[in-house]
Amino acid sequence: MQALRSMTCDNVGKVRAVAVLSSLSPDRPLVLVGAGKMGGAMLAGWLDAGLAPDAVVAIDPAPPADTAALLAANGIAARGDVPAVSARVLVVAVKPQAMGDVLPGLAPLVAPDTIVLSIAAGKTIASLEAAFPGVAVVRTIPNTPAQVGRGMTAAVANGRVTGADRDLVTALLAAVGDVAWLDDEALIDVATAISGSGPAYVFHFVECLAAAGEALGLPPELAARFARATVEGAGELLHQSDLPPAQLRRNVTSPGGTTAAALAVFTEGDALATLVTAAARAARRRSEELSG
Repeated sequence: MQALRSMTCDNVGKVRAVAVLSSLSPDRPLVLVGAGKMGGAMLAGWLDAGLAPDAVVAIDPAPPADTAALLAANGIAARGDVPAVSARVLVVAVKPQAMGDVLPGLAPLVAPDTIVLSIAAGKTIASLEAAFPGVAVVRTIPNTPAQVGRGMTAAVANGRVTGADRDLVTALLAAVGDVAWLDDEALIDVATAISGSGPAYVFHFVECLAAAGEALGLPPELAARFARATVEGAGELLHQSDLPPAQLRRNVTSPGGTTAAALAVFTEGDALATLVTAAARAARRRSEELSG
């Protein structure tokens, strides 16, 4: 199985996104349930992409300070109740363990043409269909770089999602980064292991690189600075370059040089590749357990 489509919100995409997002209105709004870190980050992207503030309803009795400031700046009230409104898109962004308590109370928001868009890990399409029978459901797994507009979101739809529904959801998700539609819900667990959990792997590598610098004699503050700037710069080079990662690696690896010596340690017996694959398998297995 593979991704059916991938797109980013570039200049052309932003124009298209504005047109699509304009279909949301105060009468048929986007209702965001849970305005925490991820929900707040996505809301910031939607507003930046052209979503009208009066077409947003936010249900969260105690949003974090940064999200509360965003809501206030756009004149959006953080509600603790469920309003009498028919949602065009119902975004469920609460923690997975709270879903059982929250979902039943959201039923009045759902109309026959409502799209239920879940960003909660471990909650299957079937579980969402059980809570909201007969409506379009999209299950997604975004990641934390969505907070800076550089996220990666995998999405899978049930059979009730129309082409127009998909265009609307794509515009919403592309406002915070890249989007890949999957044709197999099981691949959500793989996406969780690679892109959903992946930022933590990178952050841990930065920690390890800094620790190595410190072990070799750098002052702790300087070791942390070198490690962080190196990974930030490499990521930006990867972002801006059309070259594949393997070519970028070769470009910085002189035969017989210092980088080649270090990479020989990583590649001996496929050590790093084996470790990363084992870690991803563990993450996928846990995602499957949470979905069960």
